[in-house]
Amino acid sequence: MGHDHGHAAAPATRGRRRRLAVVLGLTVAVLATELVAAVLSGSLALLADAGHMATDAVGIALALTAVTLAQRPARGRRTFGWQRAEILAAVANGLLLLGVAGYVLVEGVRRIGSPPEIAPGLVLAVGAVGLVVNLVSLAVLHQGRGESLNLRGAYLEVLADALGSVAVIVAALVMAVTGWSHADTVASLAIGVLVLPRAWHLLREALDILLEAAPRGVDLGTVREHILGVDGVVGVHDLHAWTITSGLPVLSAHVVVTDEALGAGHGGRVLDALCACLGSHFDVEHCTFQLEARSHAGHEAPVHD
Repeated sequence: MGHDHGHAAAPATRGRRRRLAVVLGLTVAVLATELVAAVLSGSLALLADAGHMATDAVGIALALTAVTLAQRPARGRRTFGWQRAEILAAVANGLLLLGVAGYVLVEGVRRIGSPPEIAPGLVLAVGAVGLVVNLVSLAVLHQGRGESLNLRGAYLEVLADALGSVAVIVAALVMAVTGWSHADTVASLAIGVLVLPRAWHLLREALDILLEAAPRGVDLGTVREHILGVDGVVGVHDLHAWTITSGLPVLSAHVVVTDEALGAGHGGRVLDALCACLGSHFDVEHCTFQLEARSHAGHEAPVHD
């Protein structure tokens, strides 16, 4: 027994698509500018930030594609439609971020002994432009970051980009004032260190969903206690909770009900009480319960406790 969220999700999905499309356009524009400036100036920090922007562009494009696919209706063998496409995109995004961060850290260490000549004026100008665009992108994504794992991933990436732009600006100022070219290497290493934990957090959260771990904030022991507290319920087994995609936790369970409740036709009342309990206490509205009499236990295949 569950609830249909299709009509409520459509406007939210369209809003996510618009936000992602705007941020993708801004990201590609800054990426092209930083690549040209990195070649002209010789700045690794600028190249590192451009590399990060490139993975952002790919990740946001994947997220945009996933959100578009998620709008397709469920049919045939895909009973939940394409909603998991968002999570697959988040995994790809996290892997890309880890790869770029690793490259930047290795290249930064390699440059420690022999920093190249760098044009700080160009680095400063492009870093400032990148920071402004990143702040605009953060404002666009801020409202939807709590609704979708994809938008949260994009928000974290742009936030890391903004911090990277700050590092680029500081390095350019240090080089312009003191001539210390190692500042560029330090900034590139700082960008790599900033990216790694965010990439890992995004990847871990997406993998938890793919591995069908219980949603965050849903303790199955507590859920079991609440189910057993419903009038007429005497047992529960095959209890599972997982997440289809961002904002769509689901739960299923076999619930043993007294023969008296079933005989009196109170099964509907028990189902209503179970769904109301789970929806209000755990924010899990998509629930499926199989009601069973005590005598049915002997006819079941082995189950999970």
